[in-house]
Amino acid sequence: MSLTRSDAILKYIVEYFIKHAEPVGSQTLIEEYDLPYSSATVRNEMYALEKMGLIEKPHTSAGRVPSSLGYKYYCEHLREKNIDESLKLSLQAVMNQKVQSIEEIIKESCEIISHMTNLVSVVMGPDEKSECLASVQLIPISDNAITAVFVTDKGYVENKTFIVPNNLSSKDIVSCVDLLNARLKGTPISDLVDKMESIKPLLQDYVVSHDLVYQALLETLLKFASDRVSLYGREELFTHPEFKNDTEALLRVMKLLNDTSIFKEADSELEQLSENLLVKIGNVEGNPDVALVTAKIKVGDEEENTIALVGPRRMDYDKALSAIEFLAKELNEHYKKGDE
Repeated sequence: MSLTRSDAILKYIVEYFIKHAEPVGSQTLIEEYDLPYSSATVRNEMYALEKMGLIEKPHTSAGRVPSSLGYKYYCEHLREKNIDESLKLSLQAVMNQKVQSIEEIIKESCEIISHMTNLVSVVMGPDEKSECLASVQLIPISDNAITAVFVTDKGYVENKTFIVPNNLSSKDIVSCVDLLNARLKGTPISDLVDKMESIKPLLQDYVVSHDLVYQALLETLLKFASDRVSLYGREELFTHPEFKNDTEALLRVMKLLNDTSIFKEADSELEQLSENLLVKIGNVEGNPDVALVTAKIKVGDEEENTIALVGPRRMDYDKALSAIEFLAKELNEHYKKGDE
């Protein structure tokens, strides 16, 4: 990568701060990166970068740190775009496992990315309006327990185990499954709860203990139709000094992670972009020290998941963006091969 002197100095400032979490001065930059410039030359370049709003001076230090604008410029123009080799091999190993569901592959991949980038991974499933119920199964697992399993046309599964009374016969179970499949198959996930309400009288005719069965199934469907947001690697936040040493900052980011609307908003913003990647740096829902990287992961021809990485504004953007881009590419290619 051929860079101007100004761009090279900004790149080193960003990468130094990502690595050390400390403001950097001109002499430290020269020594750390063996720069062929005088201290005065580097100071002049840093002054120009500060005037442009790309770096800033913390109140308690003589050194400089990247600004949100500086990080953004780094992401767009200066990062290497090289996937970490150990991360690449770990993700490929997940893809090479022969029998795994979409959910399992995405879950394992996100756990790996969280661990190797020290960021929180967030996964949002496909839009429930575009996904329909494919089948319902009630599976006896003991004399008095049954697991209800719901499968969508996109391959996603939800289940719930519940205790049944002794007077619920196997015939009742078969009748219940037949009714649910006949009435609910092909229904959009977003409409399942309303549809269940409409078939409640029919369920009463078929199953003696209909109230218990109905409530158990309804709870499962409510969970199924709600925002399907999964988080991995919350504990990674404690590895960053921004949160480890600041209880209030940690509480703010934890609150952010519990608010699924933030990720839905990022998903909506992503829909408006021509690129498949969204980077929000600082001031994420009032959190000045948080950054959010979001990408669409396409699985096959139609299904899309949204994956986000959350961490400090000082996150290693090159590693995070390269990881999420590589995952998107590998998943798409993996499922294309499966369709051939």
